[in-house]
Amino acid sequence: MIAYIDGKLAYKDPTYVIIDVNGVGYQIKIPLSTYSALPTGERCRLQTFLHIKEDAHTLYGFTTTAEKETFLLLISISGVGPNTGLMILSSLSVEEIQQAIVREDVRTIQQVKGIGAKTAQRVILELKDKIKKDTFTDTASIPAAAHNTNRAEALSALVTLGFAKTVAEKTLDAIIKREGRNLSVEELIKFALKSS
Repeated sequence: MIAYIDGKLAYKDPTYVIIDVNGVGYQIKIPLSTYSALPTGERCRLQTFLHIKEDAHTLYGFTTTAEKETFLLLISISGVGPNTGLMILSSLSVEEIQQAIVREDVRTIQQVKGIGAKTAQRVILELKDKIKKDTFTDTASIPAAAHNTNRAEALSALVTLGFAKTVAEKTLDAIIKREGRNLSVEELIKFALKSS
């Protein structure tokens, strides 16, 4: 198992990063909170989880232990795979997930794209006893840059997450019109995931 990757951040996208470790580039899928916390071109360390299937070995990375622990809890549930786990962590913070589970708030979890009522109920039922308030720490966010770049990166991420490009464009334009132009990539994607 690969517990963490430590190296130079060679490339970052809202859905994955490439970390250069002594000349070898590791492609790692990430949630939005991790994307916001990583400065391009600098040395970084991600907590990782290696998911092995017959046709692929995929690395998932997180800036905090709390994110990784939450991800592992989510994917332990029948019907919640790694991509769904990332989608939940991209839509809700660790604290929001934790509070929704403790309060048995099915609606909050069901707001995530691709999560139905039964899956949301299963998440709450199976994780309620495992979640403890003091287990998790805050995740840091770093403000993103210019509006057009943010919209383009958010669009790319939404298409990668399964949105049709035209639908994603209309959704982002509506969000920018409603919420203003100063939203980060993470905020744009969160609004889009919640509005779908």
